[in-house]
Amino acid sequence: MEQSNDLCNTEGNGDGRGNNGAYCGPSTSATADSSAYKLFGRQTSFHQMMGGGKAADIILWRRRRVSFGIIVAATVAWIIFEYSELPFLSVSSDVLLILIVLLFLRANYAAFREKQLPVLPELVLSEEMVNNAAASFRVKINYILLMAHDITLGKDFKLFFKVVIILWLLSVIGSVISFFTLAYIGTIIFITVPALYNKFEDHVDRCAGKIHRQFSRHYKIVDESISRLPRSITKDKEL
Repeated sequence: MEQSNDLCNTEGNGDGRGNNGAYCGPSTSATADSSAYKLFGRQTSFHQMMGGGKAADIILWRRRRVSFGIIVAATVAWIIFEYSELPFLSVSSDVLLILIVLLFLRANYAAFREKQLPVLPELVLSEEMVNNAAASFRVKINYILLMAHDITLGKDFKLFFKVVIILWLLSVIGSVISFFTLAYIGTIIFITVPALYNKFEDHVDRCAGKIHRQFSRHYKIVDESISRLPRSITKDKEL
């Protein structure tokens, strides 16, 4: 690659070719950078897209102990609920009961030994936090309602196709595995796949760009064929 660049840097004969006759057009790297495809259509880094806070650090394994702890806790919970066949409500109540009793005994034991417990932060929801959460929830609900409105009126075939595929996949997956297994797989994917994507970002974006171009080409063909159907039907009625 460096040898070809040196050949192109030598003085040519004015027609875009070097002295050895090799064509010296624009480099493929520059072309690739100009037409680079970013997954999710993002304009910022993947860490910033994930929120850029502690949650993003955990998901991207920048806090390895916490990320590994989540995987261990999810695995233990999945084994308990899936193989012990215990009711979810009973197990959750027992865990909370044991936790509350241990904390209560710990506090009283420290008071009996005249030891000072570490200061715990107050768990208080501020009005601003509640308003921001409600506003974000309202925007998402309105977006879902708008999507349902467009699908009902048949305005967006691409959106309709995506929703049908997603619901069909969820139906198939739900008939094969249980809810707890699905939740466990979702947790493992959520804590591992973003980190792997962040590590191999360039390669994944390159492959996703090729798939996106192929899908867009096939979608355009299907959309054009469907848009022609009402015209042919009206022509047949007129005849």
